[in-house]
Amino acid sequence: MSGEPGPGAKGRFERMLVASRLLIFVPVVFLLIDAAGSFVYGCIILVTTATDFVHEPNRPGGVLGRFLIVMDTYLVGATLMIAAFGFYALFIDGDPDGARSLMPSWLKMRDLEDLKARVVSMLILVAAITFVDVLVETHNELGVFYLGIGIAVLIVALTGFLRFGRQTHAPAISGSRTAARAAGRADDQGATDNGGDGDGDRERRGPRRR
Repeated sequence: MSGEPGPGAKGRFERMLVASRLLIFVPVVFLLIDAAGSFVYGCIILVTTATDFVHEPNRPGGVLGRFLIVMDTYLVGATLMIAAFGFYALFIDGDPDGARSLMPSWLKMRDLEDLKARVVSMLILVAAITFVDVLVETHNELGVFYLGIGIAVLIVALTGFLRFGRQTHAPAISGSRTAARAAGRADDQGATDNGGDGDGDRERRGPRRR
């Protein structure tokens, strides 16, 4: 007796495995909650900053720094939302080119590379805004200089990751698509040849006798 599972058990396991994609709703929901919390926190900082500016209009530097913090929190919330949309598009939505998709075109993600590209791009923007915030608020020039070097190295590394990571995966994806198209053409050609052979055989045999 073979120890391998039967075709029925294999089919049930595969259906259960496909249904497990619904677990992605858990991180999607919590990412959206985190994004909403980041937006609310940014709104609170914005309201308090505007109130303080009305009472103390002689502190433009501090107010500008707090406005940059508001922008930073909004960008963090947007990054969390992009991650949530990406998880949903990759695990649940299926075909990103489907007519039923309600996602805007710039949020349609076909693979993990698309998700990483969008999230990393947002992280670069958040890092740049954070540096400007520190630059406005601090009076330690040497500390700002070292922080700028660190953020510059981080941005260069992330940019290289986006550029060369995409180029590394693109040939494999395009190669698989080319192979699939070639296989499809071969199947079509084979079907045409078989059809042509059948017609030739019928012509050689001639009409049937009744």
